[in-house]
Formats: sequence, structure tokens, C-alpha cells
Amino acid sequence: MQGTLAIDLGSTNTVVAYQGPHAAAELLALPPYSCSEPVVIPTLLWLSDPATTHPLIGRQVLEAGLAHGDGPQLHRDFKRQIGAVGATTAPEPAPSLPLSPEQAGALLLRRLWAALPPDRQPQRLVLTAPIDSYRRYRQWLQEVCRDLQVPELALVDEPTAAAMGAGLPAGSTVLVVDLGGGTIDLALVALEGGEGRPAPIAQLLRFAGRDLGASRQALRCARVIGKAGLALGGRDFDRWIAAHLCPGMAIDGNLLEAAETLKCQLSQQEEGLVLWSRSGQSPVTLRLDRSGLETLLRQHGLVEQLDSLFDQVLAAAHRDGLVLSQITAVLPVGGSSRLPLIRQWLAQRCGSVPLREHRPVEAVALGALALTPGVRVRDVLSHGVSLRCWDQRSARHHWLPLFVEGQTFPTERSLELVLACSSPNQRELELVLGEPENERRREVVFEAGLPVLRQRPAGEGRVAPWTVQPPPLALDSPGQPGEDCLRLAFQVDGQGQLMLEVTDLRSGRHSPSQQLGPLR
Repeated sequence: MQGTLAIDLGSTNTVVAYQGPHAAAELLALPPYSCSEPVVIPTLLWLSDPATTHPLIGRQVLEAGLAHGDGPQLHRDFKRQIGAVGATTAPEPAPSLPLSPEQAGALLLRRLWAALPPDRQPQRLVLTAPIDSYRRYRQWLQEVCRDLQVPELALVDEPTAAAMGAGLPAGSTVLVVDLGGGTIDLALVALEGGEGRPAPIAQLLRFAGRDLGASRQALRCARVIGKAGLALGGRDFDRWIAAHLCPGMAIDGNLLEAAETLKCQLSQQEEGLVLWSRSGQSPVTLRLDRSGLETLLRQHGLVEQLDSLFDQVLAAAHRDGLVLSQITAVLPVGGSSRLPLIRQWLAQRCGSVPLREHRPVEAVALGALALTPGVRVRDVLSHGVSLRCWDQRSARHHWLPLFVEGQTFPTERSLELVLACSSPNQRELELVLGEPENERRREVVFEAGLPVLRQRPAGEGRVAPWTVQPPPLALDSPGQPGEDCLRLAFQVDGQGQLMLEVTDLRSGRHSPSQQLGPLR
């Protein structure tokens, strides 16, 4: 089976991740659109002619120096507006008009799909959706992906994907702090699952080529407890840096790009340095240290704004009966969440709540892969297998079913048994396997020429011992009656072979997996 592709369309960056069969997830580079470190596609479109459907995308916009323009040719921040009023998904805009948010998003997704490498044509595509406009966004995505040649299509909400990508368990209550290029969003969400309930899973929109959009599937989204946002983000920080370093100077795209580079450097180091020049002028060295950046951000009221958003979300939590200490984890996502000032603020406001800061940019896409249903073609056993055991109470042997007729394989987990000795100074344990002959409790009989399904009385069915039995299992030291000696772990592999791993409980010796024989 081919792999699964996840696309996390973000306001600032879009992340594409791929996972092949039996392989680890990887971020997928799509030249010439993607950047490196990390591998992302800037969510940017530039159309020199509004009537064309061949825009500059992602890194191409950055390299052309067009990322900070204000004209109608540049399309950015369109993700937040998709589904807000209504969706117009056709990629071609009306003449002489810029693209609608839905058109811009559709064009970007289709271009990324067309840029997939030949060896990364997925069996399944999973997409992420904002939780506050999930239904409308889902309808838009279904329309956009209608013509994509992918048999399976799935959707998952972003907070759940981010939490799962960070390794949080089902049923967690998570504070997602998303600091993107144009917005700051705080959302306290309760994930599905936990306490005996099913774990969250992506919602299938298409399976085996069949559209499931009209099915009655229940939407399985995280529950929003509280949310607060602000139209302020990393690009505003860039403008503050540019104005601070070059006071009184007109802020153009080149200067903003230099400011952004400094900001990124200061996320990793104490001092940043970049060479910047205006057209036809000598380069100028721009310097900024981490302390200066933090002072600048504080002067512009960033911390006060974060405090206000946090208090709004916390008030909603209190109304829901939650206190701060009951939150499972805080999950910072987005590029600006890497700033040390943001991490300091989170540590101060969230106290002892664990901070999950692993791969904040990629967490949503990787979590989407983890949440995608592992739909696999599985075979089933036509006949089961049983193990003959000695029952001390009845002083006789009986057959213990290991795997029964109809069992799917390969099995996902081992069936473990502990064997004890039945005689003094026993040096080995016999392993006798058999195939049940009468597993079905119903049978078809013909009455007056018509088939009738008749229930058969329950009882211990007959078992036919295998013609060739595995060798006895040797003990590292003699065992005594009733003494637990061996732990057996049985599995059925993809070829229908019964596999066994043995652990001697007294010595700790573990034997490698061995084949016992094929099942039918």
C-alpha cells in the first residue's frame, strides 16, 4: 500500500508530511515552493496577472522580494477567512479582481498536489481544519479535493492534531498557544477519548474512491472550552524591529526581510547580525541582541496583550469547572512561539503545567498522520489454533483457544500466557497445538429442500492435534509443580504463520521469535 500525505494549510506556513508503509513520518520538500530548516512552504501567492492560474508560490515569492508588498497581487493570510462567509472554490478569479480567500487556498493546495514527487503519490490524504469553522472549512476542502486522484481523504481538527503530534494522550485538556505571522490565538480544548472512551481519529471524507460527504458520520472534533485571539503576529514584530533599527526610514520589503532574519536568529542565539542594503547603496550592518528584542516587544505591549488573552481563556475554564492545575499540557505552535520571551511568559503564567514545545511548526501535520485511520486490508483465519494445557484441579488436559476462526491477521498485539510446571524437577514444558474442528456453533441444514440455519448446542469442540508439533520448551533450571516458569507470547504474522517468543521467568532469558507453523 502507498503511504499517507498530510497537508497542514497554515496562515503563515504550510507543512506537508508523508509517511510510507512501515516507515517514519517525514516532512516533504516540494521544490521550488518549499524552504528548509524546517521544511515548510510559506503560505504566499503572487499573481502578476489576476487572470492567470500560474502564480509564484511560497519560496518563489520570498526570493522575488515580493513577500512584504501591499498590492492586490500578493495573497496571504487567506486561511483565516476561508469559510467565513461562503466558499468559492474555483481556482480562476473573476477578471481584474484578486482571488477570494477560498480561491487562493484552492489554488495553493492544487499546486502543491501537482508538485508531489513521483515516488510520493499517496493512497490517503489527510487535511487539517480550524476548529472554530470546522463545518464550513470541511465543505470547502471537499470541493477543492473533488478532482484529486486519491482513494482516501480524511480530515482532523488542528488542536487535536497538534496535541497528538506532541505526544499527548487521548482525553487530555490542552492549552494551544498559536503565534503565527498575523495572529495570536489561545484555545483551551478537551480532546476526545480517555476514561474508556474511543481515542480521537480523523474523519473519513472519501474511502475506496467513494465520497462519504453525505454520510451521517458524527463530527469528532475537540471540544473548545475557551478561546481568545488577536490580529497581531510575527510580521508585526518584524515591523517593530525595522522601525527600531532604522528610525524614520521607509519600511520596504527588503528591510522587513532583514528584520525577520534577525528575529529568527534571536530565537536560537543571544545576538543577531544581518547585512541589509537599499538598491544602489552600500550594505549596512543591522544588529540586535535578545535583551533588546524583549525590551522592544514589552514596550509595544505584547506581554500585556498575552495576559489579557490568557485571562479570557482562564475565565472560560473556570466557568467550565476547570482550574489551571487540571490542564494536561500547554502546547505552543507557530514560528513566533520559539521566541524566548514567549517561553518565559508561558512558564510564568502556567506554573507547573507541562510545556510541550517539541517541533512547534510541524506538530499539526505530524499529528494528522498519527490520527489518520490505519485502514489496511487484513486477511482472516479460516481455522483457529488451540494449546493443550494441564488442569491441576480436574487432573486432565483441556484445549485453550489461542486464535479463533475469523481472527484477522497480522495480529496487532501478542497473546501472552504463563506456563507452570506440573511435576517435580521438570526440565521442559511440552507444547501441543491443535486445530479446532467444531468451532461454529451454527450449522446450515436443508429441510424440505430449503437451507435452514440451526443453532448447535454449546460444548467443548473437538480439536485435531497438529501432525507436526513444535519441540518441547527447555527450562533453564528444573521447575517444581505450580511454579510459574515460562511466559509465552503468540502472534500471527502477515503470512499466517503462528509465531512464538519465550521468556524464562526465573532467569530472565528471552528467546527470539520462532515460527511454529502455518494457520489456515
